[in-house]
This record gives sequence, C-alpha cells and structure tokens, in this order.
Amino acid sequence: MSLKAQINADFMKAFKAKNMELKSLLGTLKGEIQTAEKNSMVENLSDEDVTKILNKFAKNCKENIRLANDEKSKVELEIVESYLPKQLSNDEIQSKIEDLVNSGVKNIGQIMKEFSTLPVDKKVVSEMAKKALA
Repeated sequence: MSLKAQINADFMKAFKAKNMELKSLLGTLKGEIQTAEKNSMVENLSDEDVTKILNKFAKNCKENIRLANDEKSKVELEIVESYLPKQLSNDEIQSKIEDLVNSGVKNIGQIMKEFSTLPVDKKVVSEMAKKALA
C-alpha cells in the first residue's frame, strides 16, 4: 500500500471513529498531498514525494515545539513520524561519515550526496560532516 493510500485509509478510520484530532491532521496532510499533485500535474505522487511533504510538516512541528513547547505539535509530530521511515541514529550517521572520510572523501558535498536518499536529518549530517572534515 502506498503512503498516500495509507494516509487516506487512516483518515477514513479516524472519520468513522469520530477521532476529530487525528481526522483533522490527516485531512491537512491529504490537502498538502493534493496541492502538490495539482502543482506538479501528477495524478499520484510517489512515496518519495509524499515523504518529502511529511518531512516538511514534521519540520514545522519541531519548530513549533522549539518555539512554544506546543503540546498539540508534539502529538502531531508523533503521528506524522509514524508514516515516515525510521531515521538513522546519530551513531549510524557518524559511522557512515567516518567510513566515507576513511575511504578518501574530502568534501562535504560528496558526504551529503551519500546521505541524500537516506532517512536522516540533513542538518545533523552537515554538522557531523563538518566536524569530521575539520
């Protein structure tokens, strides 16, 4: 089942169960996906594109938590993260960076390219790569 289909199915479950908070959040996510589909003139976005939308939404939730310690954003972040692939841990990121540096990679661009398709926080990777290359 595609990520979009899973969100739609969970939206219907929340609707039938009268779980208004979950229904509202999933409705917002569905709207974001539909907007992206209209803008790109694609009927069904790939899971990769849907993941980008979810990552953007999660980033906004994290920012709200950082600025206002908002409980609603914490709940929303948990829900959104349940749809995202498991992020690599800091130890896994550090290990991969060390392997790349030991294999001769000398600039941050090459390191970031290796992480471009992996489920990681790019900001964390960038900071760790700068430290490893220093």
